Amino acid sequence: MNVLLLVAKAPVPGLAKTRLCPPADPTQAARIAAAALLDTLTAVRATASTIPVLAHTGRFADAEFGTELTAALTGWHLIPQRGDTFADRLANAHTDTGTACPGRPVLQIGMDTPQVTPALLTAALEQLAEHESVFGPALDGGWWALGLRDPAYASVLRDVPMSTGDTGRRTLAALRGRGVHPAILPIQRDVDDWPTALAVAADLPGTRFAEAVASAGGQLVSGRLR
Repeated sequence: MNVLLLVAKAPVPGLAKTRLCPPADPTQAARIAAAALLDTLTAVRATASTIPVLAHTGRFADAEFGTELTAALTGWHLIPQRGDTFADRLANAHTDTGTACPGRPVLQIGMDTPQVTPALLTAALEQLAEHESVFGPALDGGWWALGLRDPAYASVLRDVPMSTGDTGRRTLAALRGRGVHPAILPIQRDVDDWPTALAVAADLPGTRFAEAVASAGGQLVSGRLR
């Protein structure tokens, strides 16, 4: 079996998706983050032949939709994030997942792509079965997925500046510098700002994420959110 590693933080108001404010207020932004996480948890659990792992930070007891999130995480392997920087926490998440699930390929995603589907994740895992790594670029210059057959290669992330417009390019360069040449997955949008939240929600009618964006002020016009 493969491992699907989800890296996430508890969607606490004032600490989650703050770049959505304004127009969202801190509670609405946290609810959008919670909805994105819930939709992602559902997609991961519906992906066959995988072990779900969550590398988490923050207190879900303090989070929006905390009770629902706690219930959705039943049966998951939970690993606390550790490290002073986001890059360190990502690298350590791969290391700790490799220790918990030795010898298994790991596909890591985040909570910023509620549009991921079991079909997309399955296709990524099939690619990982044929390559030593897979890499999913994000439209904003970052990345949404990183699959590794050997978690030791995640150490290259420690020297990559995260959350910048060239994080994706630098991550690929760091991997290739270690002799790892990932297969490239389809580009996805990371939900980090309001226009992107609207665009992603418009493509996900009926989901928790779309409902949360609409509740925060996104309005449907001719079938599209604005």
